[in-house]
Amino acid sequence: MLPGKAFFKKAVRLFCLPFALVMCTLTGYSQQARTVTDFDKGWHFHLGDVTGGEKENVNDAGWRMLNLPHDWSIEGKFSKDNPATPEGGALPGGIGWYRKTFTVPANQKNKLIYIDFDGVYQKSDVWVNGHHLGFRPNGYISFRYEMTPYLNFGGKNTIAVKVDNSVQPNSRWYSGSGIYRNVWLVTTNKTAIDHWGTYITTPKVTSSSATIQIQTQLTKIATEKLGLKTTIYDEAGVVVKSVTSEISGHDSPQVSLQQELTIEHPHLWSTGHPYLYKAVSQIVSGTAFILSGFYHGGDSYTTTFGIRYFNFDPDKGFSLNGKPMKILGVCNHHDLGSLGAAVNTRALERQLQMLKAMGCNGIRTSHNPPAPELLDLCDKMGFIVMDEAFDCWEWKKAKYDYHLYFKEWHKRDLEDQILRDRNHPSVFIWSIGNEIPQQGDTSALRVAPELAGIVHSLDKTRPITTANDNPTKGNKIIQSGAIDLIGYNYHEFDYATFHERFPGKKFIATETTSGLETRGHYDMPSDSIRIWPARWDKPFTEGNADNSVSAYDNVRPAWGSTHEATWKVMKKYDFLSGMFVWTGFDYMGEPTPYSWPSRSSYFGIIDMAGFPKDIYYMYQSEWTNKNVLHIFPHWNWERGKTVDVWAFYNNADEVELFLNGKSVGVKKKTGDDLHVMWRLKYEPGTLKAVSRKNGQVVLTREIRTAGPPAKIELIADRKNIKADGKDLSFITVRILDKAGNLVPNAGNMVNFKINGEGFIASVDNGDEVSHDPFKADYRKAFNGLALAIVQSKEKAGNITFTATSAGLQGATMVLKTK
Repeated sequence: MLPGKAFFKKAVRLFCLPFALVMCTLTGYSQQARTVTDFDKGWHFHLGDVTGGEKENVNDAGWRMLNLPHDWSIEGKFSKDNPATPEGGALPGGIGWYRKTFTVPANQKNKLIYIDFDGVYQKSDVWVNGHHLGFRPNGYISFRYEMTPYLNFGGKNTIAVKVDNSVQPNSRWYSGSGIYRNVWLVTTNKTAIDHWGTYITTPKVTSSSATIQIQTQLTKIATEKLGLKTTIYDEAGVVVKSVTSEISGHDSPQVSLQQELTIEHPHLWSTGHPYLYKAVSQIVSGTAFILSGFYHGGDSYTTTFGIRYFNFDPDKGFSLNGKPMKILGVCNHHDLGSLGAAVNTRALERQLQMLKAMGCNGIRTSHNPPAPELLDLCDKMGFIVMDEAFDCWEWKKAKYDYHLYFKEWHKRDLEDQILRDRNHPSVFIWSIGNEIPQQGDTSALRVAPELAGIVHSLDKTRPITTANDNPTKGNKIIQSGAIDLIGYNYHEFDYATFHERFPGKKFIATETTSGLETRGHYDMPSDSIRIWPARWDKPFTEGNADNSVSAYDNVRPAWGSTHEATWKVMKKYDFLSGMFVWTGFDYMGEPTPYSWPSRSSYFGIIDMAGFPKDIYYMYQSEWTNKNVLHIFPHWNWERGKTVDVWAFYNNADEVELFLNGKSVGVKKKTGDDLHVMWRLKYEPGTLKAVSRKNGQVVLTREIRTAGPPAKIELIADRKNIKADGKDLSFITVRILDKAGNLVPNAGNMVNFKINGEGFIASVDNGDEVSHDPFKADYRKAFNGLALAIVQSKEKAGNITFTATSAGLQGATMVLKTK
């Protein structure tokens, strides 16, 4: 016979076992209440129109099999005759069809089944089993269709998508073509939280407490007693607080609930410490289940959010969590270089990591809603986002652009953008337009307030701006009073007199600079500013025969400025809340100052392959506290040529330069200087720069004259990647002489070979003029560098990557996928 305590414990265990089994069953069931399935795999694709392509009986067996996201334009050939024109990237558009067959289990007949598209460029029509679900002309917006009434539960289903990017030009930059963002299959119960159905705000925040308000929109079909339980978790997954509310309105198809709770001693989200909380919203049924935390037949929906407060002040500029700071941002288009428009989380993360290392803390999504993954990364990595909606309203910029659809679709598209993005702590500013042609017309007095009203009806926690290229008192958008921040595109010479023009208003530099550089190319003298083009509306007939641009930060277009010139003004005044430099990365299209044969931009601080230009280090020396010393140009010139040597540096009083061991002088920045310069007669050998503070050496840098190309060096950003079929390793290919020096003018053709659990996703070199394909197993080096992007397959193992070139010692690297 068991002792009393032991008997009692066993009895409790026996009594609780059936209850625990029930609870486990209910918990397991509840986890299946909502499923979100990656729907990217196994699509059939056909480039070209197909009569009746939406019908179930279409024979697509001969179509190309691929996984999404997919951009068919990046696979095409460059041509000045492509309708997109060089401004649109000089790549083909057209019509494409995507089809996929799938099954939905018969036991899901009482569920609701949706398909979510993060973005399709452009004019997409979607059918399931021959039934037309809808049409969306906007290539950048996310959207959802319900498929439930048209599905064969337990049988075969066919989804068909027609993408029409044939009528061009419809953009002023490279758009890409196809289902270029992710697709998701979502299953919920009939009583569920709506698409983008939560809205979390933090109206009262201090270091000691934060008020959290949660607004939840639900579809309400069930008639039994229901509750909504919202639980807040910290970054470690520990429960912070929870609240449960009864769901009323039994006869209403939709229900909106307001909940509020307080978090003590909250961790505040900031650019330096982007702390994230999670709110898990659960629909629960029955009093016992509400009390126990278990639910049956309900829903579970997770929202990531951050707690922070900020302010734009007319005189003091921007502050975050009570601390003054400047927004140090860049503008970026959506393409990912040689990968095209097809979104890839790792490629986005790499871009943001490079910008963060430069000191950048802001991103403007120019000029459209971004991929959801970009905002997720900005939340995690600490970037302040200006989330932009439109590049035009009712008046066109390109013949076939969004102005054709604005009147019918702007409300729906803008609402969807705000609903999708308003919980992201990284989003600080809504932009309702970029360089809108109507800014000088009275029609803006009508349109701007309407758009602002749409935004404020869904989110009142963030200011609204427009990016104005004519920010004068006559600007009708500004006159309308619809915007909270006066956005300046360029016009840095007017910054100082902003308050004379707009008394009491708040400033943001929505777009700045437009400096032009080709990585690794240098024209002298470096202190002579070239204005290329001198006018935006006239053909450019000057420049270099090879369509290169000097990387000394001494070339700008008529509307722009050099990087240094803008930053000197921006750093001078507190009321200048921040800036977004045009651009962080080079991008496809807009090959200013040239046109064909150039096919991509020269604006980037980083080139299209992801190799920093020299100006990157000016920003790093100004925007970070890390020690910086960067000298350039390379040291391979004709003997006796006059060469300007620049140095960007910080955390030091001076820099001394040595040529072949002999000092050529000590230089110090004076006034508002951002660099120092020596003008030397070239002789082969070694340049050495030494920065000092209070007489102590801070950093030393050397550049040596390189001999002829002798070997290849491979450097991977990551040697271990995920075996998920999507992860990437970016392999830098360097052409070296026999001593290991980078050969700065090397243009060797490099051939790639790959074996194992990966494939070459694309190749690049940063050359704005190259017409070689991105989908290839070869690439010429450009000024000594090339890039190969390796993508994993779905099986763990090794990837062997080899690079060879005629007359050079090759190189091999092994990557691992897990």
